[in-house]
Amino acid sequence: MKKYILILCMSVAFAGLAVAQEDSLAAADLPKVDTDSNKVRNQTDMQIYQMALRYNDVSVAKAKLYELMVRNPRNLRYANQLAGIYFEMEQYASSAIVALDVLERDSKNIESLEIAAYSLEQLGALERALPHFESLHLLSGDLFSLYKSGYLQYSLKKYDEAMNSVNMLIKEKKAADQNLSFPTDDNNSQEVSMLAAALNLKGLIYKERGSNSEAKTAFEEALSHNPDFEMAKKNISSL
Repeated sequence: MKKYILILCMSVAFAGLAVAQEDSLAAADLPKVDTDSNKVRNQTDMQIYQMALRYNDVSVAKAKLYELMVRNPRNLRYANQLAGIYFEMEQYASSAIVALDVLERDSKNIESLEIAAYSLEQLGALERALPHFESLHLLSGDLFSLYKSGYLQYSLKKYDEAMNSVNMLIKEKKAADQNLSFPTDDNNSQEVSMLAAALNLKGLIYKERGSNSEAKTAFEEALSHNPDFEMAKKNISSL
């Protein structure tokens, strides 16, 4: 009986050893992540990406960014760069989708907020572009994003929100020092202060509400800051 128990124990021990050996062999068969190798590949791909941009070979540049994104799924820098390429190529649907994917993982990513906002605006998706411009202003303090928020709110007939954005912009001291570009009749453009642009927009909001006297006052105030502001002149004459 004792001999039988001893044999049974030895069998169990050998079985355990065999399983352990099989487990170690299985573990050895699994692919190992070689961080040093990945680092070298990343550096090589980035060099190719930069060379491709230098030589205006956008297809190669995009391909390398896709490889970098797959190899480094947690690094959002490559997705931002890809979105930027699509935006520069005026492929706004692609740039918007890439930027929105980044924002799902990092809602405060300034680069993707900017690309998503302008891409969606270019696609005519003003309702979707608006919250990105609003977030961009809140996170960065960018006055142009505040102006764009006000203009989109005005375009979407959200006049109370638009007036609030405009009044916030008018109160900003830096608004008088920053410029915006507006088209002119001779197919050129002119630079006007952000303050004058905000006052002009304020006039448009009043005009849409049927308050022509307040609209005229706002347009005249815009012209007091930029006397050659053609759009403000047109808006006064349209009253």
